[in-house]
Amino acid sequence: MSSSELISGRPPRVAVVGAGLAGTTCARRLADAGCAVFLFDKSRGLGGRMATRRAEWIDADGAVHRAAFDHGAPAFSARSAAFQAFIDEAAREGVLARWEPVMAPGSHRSLDGLALWVATPDMPALCRRLAGELPLSRSRAVDEIARSGDGGWRLLAQGELLGDGVFDAVVLAMPPAQAAALLAPHRDDWARHARAVPMQPCWTLLGAEAGPAPAWDAAWPERGPLAWVVRNASKPGRAADSDGLNRWVVHATAAWTATFLESPADAVQAQLHAALERALGRSVRWTHVAVHRWRYALAPRTASAHQPCWWDPALGLGVCGDFFSGAGVEGAWLSGRALAAAIVPDPAA
Repeated sequence: MSSSELISGRPPRVAVVGAGLAGTTCARRLADAGCAVFLFDKSRGLGGRMATRRAEWIDADGAVHRAAFDHGAPAFSARSAAFQAFIDEAAREGVLARWEPVMAPGSHRSLDGLALWVATPDMPALCRRLAGELPLSRSRAVDEIARSGDGGWRLLAQGELLGDGVFDAVVLAMPPAQAAALLAPHRDDWARHARAVPMQPCWTLLGAEAGPAPAWDAAWPERGPLAWVVRNASKPGRAADSDGLNRWVVHATAAWTATFLESPADAVQAQLHAALERALGRSVRWTHVAVHRWRYALAPRTASAHQPCWWDPALGLGVCGDFFSGAGVEGAWLSGRALAAAIVPDPAA
């Protein structure tokens, strides 16, 4: 496709399945190039693994408490000039802010000196900015993409047609195991590659408690079951803990999570609770607590392919995501940008 190409006198219609950073980056660039873009996501909102969960509860005294927990990606950094330029622009617009946490003693060195960034006022804000006013179908999982008689694409959820008619192209921006199921009838080679990507899981604990706050904002332990311990209010743009409660987000390591992947949530919660108490050096009494399992949390650090995305122009089918590079948030952005450029090449490039 090209930005000037029209199909039967209309802009190309592109369905982007997955509204995390890879999907919304690709969608925004395609829309800016003149495509009619439609977003689809199985969740209630945007952001994918750039996620924030909100909670409300009533304590024993009848007081209402509200909290937000960034239970997906804790933060991110930039290694490429292109992603840094994107960060700088978003920071000027107030969507991103630099986070300079005081690290706990015994933490790993902080990303080799790279700056840490977070979206504000919550992690999905960056994806909301990119999606803008693009049409968005939420809370329905696309479980089939099917060719139509005219060579276009239809999206289905349990046999029900999604979206407004036929699409000229489909972009899959989701974890590779989920993309594989949709790809198999159309590009079995891609599906086999996607199934082979060893995405790493992560159990996450999120809770509020009234103990004394430590002198640090985050811990990145060198050993043990915990990968990250974050006091959520230490991030810029977050509401202060005005009720005196600490909001903790605790990520288990991939190895620990894999060992307890299918364990009951209450058993996982108890073990992560005990690990947090060891990290804090004191007991923890929750006023609110929950755990969340990210089955496809982390892409492997080595690239799964020799290109940043997949695009089949004959089929009008593409795939993007951080699993192509294993570079987390930056990898997702680079992959979404690369796929958009493959679909609609920049004539000035």
